[in-house]
Amino acid sequence: MNPSTVAYQVMWNRLISVVEEQAQALVRTAFSTSVREAGDLSAGVYDVDGNMLAQAVTGTPGHVNAMADAVAHFIRRIGRENIRAGDVYLTNNPWEGTGHLHDFTVVSPSFHKGQLVGFFACTAHVVDVGGRGFGADANSVYEEGLHVPIMHFAREGEVDETLLHLIRGNVREPGQVIGDLYALATCNEIGHRRLVDMMQEFALDDLSGIGGFIMENSRRATLERIKALPREVAEGAMTVDGFDRPITLKVRLTIEEDRIITDFAGSSPVDKKGINCPLVYAKAYACYALKCAIAPEIPNNAASLAPFEVTAPENTIVNAAHPAPVALRHIVGHFVPDAVYDALDKIIPGVVPAEGAGCLCNFQLSLRPAEGATGAVRAEVLSFNSGGSGARPAHDGLSSTAFPSGVMTMPVEATEHAGPVIIWRKELRPDSGGAGQQRGGLGQYMEVGAREGHEFDFSAMFDRVNHPARGRRGGGSGGATTIARDDGTEMRGKGKQFVPEGARVMLALPGGAGYGDVGQRDRAKVRRDLARGYISAECAARDYGLSEAEIARVQEAVERGEEAQ
Repeated sequence: MNPSTVAYQVMWNRLISVVEEQAQALVRTAFSTSVREAGDLSAGVYDVDGNMLAQAVTGTPGHVNAMADAVAHFIRRIGRENIRAGDVYLTNNPWEGTGHLHDFTVVSPSFHKGQLVGFFACTAHVVDVGGRGFGADANSVYEEGLHVPIMHFAREGEVDETLLHLIRGNVREPGQVIGDLYALATCNEIGHRRLVDMMQEFALDDLSGIGGFIMENSRRATLERIKALPREVAEGAMTVDGFDRPITLKVRLTIEEDRIITDFAGSSPVDKKGINCPLVYAKAYACYALKCAIAPEIPNNAASLAPFEVTAPENTIVNAAHPAPVALRHIVGHFVPDAVYDALDKIIPGVVPAEGAGCLCNFQLSLRPAEGATGAVRAEVLSFNSGGSGARPAHDGLSSTAFPSGVMTMPVEATEHAGPVIIWRKELRPDSGGAGQQRGGLGQYMEVGAREGHEFDFSAMFDRVNHPARGRRGGGSGGATTIARDDGTEMRGKGKQFVPEGARVMLALPGGAGYGDVGQRDRAKVRRDLARGYISAECAARDYGLSEAEIARVQEAVERGEEAQ
């Protein structure tokens, strides 16, 4: 007896719940703050051929959409004849995983009644993989850290202790890294248990029926959205800071009846430093951008991703070949959606947002005892932070919110708990959101130092210093990134830089751009922004034309504790 459409729909929802529990298990058990606090992870379930059936809501599209291609590599490398129950496989290969060495992807086969029925996969960013550390300074992938090719983490339930010894001997934070690998393997096991429960409940011997239902409906729904679009071709481009010279992303978007082709021909060549992006990661964010714009309600899986075709000439910045350095591939990858939207806006205006901060505003501190200090320790501390997102056609941009990565900003307390770090300041940055009918999201101010007795290397991973977010449809640019020591010494937006004991790093993270003519902005929203401190009195007068009398009334209302009218 074949299940009904309703039964299949229930199973589909159940699968999504299974992988969400898988992801939450990883969050609860991970050692690294990037996973526990920021959610820099992905989780999914795959059929026997390595096609993604469902993904967890928790996670980042760079991991999920890249991991969609990864399981097939595992099947090919391990060999179907060698796959056994209780096996666990892993890799951090940038070109067969999710783009850089700091991401470990773990894949586990799922057996039911003695037969292989699918795979579970998950990815997490670990705090260290040795080498030069997490940053852009390497000249090749060989300098960036330990490379673990696709191999067994466990054979039929027995963990490979030799592999663990090798990893421990090559990373600066072995406890955290090994702990994260066990967390990855464990969350796959939890996914497997919940899948078996589901299959028993619905009397399934395999996933072919539900898998076919998911693929057929997802593909059909995606094609319906594509068919509704104009058959047009448009080009987009954007320039960002790069490492020591600007880089340009160019995209040509072609909408056909049954597919959308995104071609990055003409983009900058591979950079000499580690900001290069493997195609798998650029593809992940190009697909994500298009799905957000035209088919956001369709669940993410192999079939809903298939109509989005992404190409780029080899050895361009978005298709870096081995052994290019790729540690900060997110710098470029996170700008891919804005480049795609520059083209898409010319085809379907009034849909996509203005440019935002784009890439995450991350930094890593390598702390060590200062000369003569006692009681100080060594530590590696990674902090995830966000600038503002771009304004949307009908709404203001989100402040200090990561788009397109979707990861969360780490709480100050979690960062300070991870090592001898002090975050002296972390607050929204007024006036950083671009002016427009809809205002861009605000960036933030941060002030970072170390506890007494410590000095540190500050590995910067910032952009938008010289190329702030551009407005759309007449909107203004977002605020640019600034970075300096508290004594006024300027610092670079990327690369490892020494900070002596007692000094602090002062950060102003970028704002999102505005959307639409600023003259069309609702005056009540301007007064609200002024009252809440999102804009200053100077900005209210200069950019939005608020009179001195209006500004005074708002300020007086704030002093009285009243809502500005």
